[in-house]
Amino acid sequence: MRVNLVSAGPLRTMAARSIPGFEELADAWPQRAPLGWDTADPEPAARAVVALLSDWFPATTGEVVHVDGGFHSTGA
Repeated sequence: MRVNLVSAGPLRTMAARSIPGFEELADAWPQRAPLGWDTADPEPAARAVVALLSDWFPATTGEVVHVDGGFHSTGA
């Protein structure tokens, strides 16, 4: 069994509307992510999920893949 996690940056979804403070976080994220971040584009996170479910990572488990435009690496 493989168990991995995709830690994505903020995405504007229906669920996000009910998270207190989400708008402030989402508005600031693109400026602080060194690779940039589009809160309206779920494709980068979706591609990471597809890759982890594919045969490209057959022996990978217990990993957290950050898909957040590099925000996690800045210490911000």
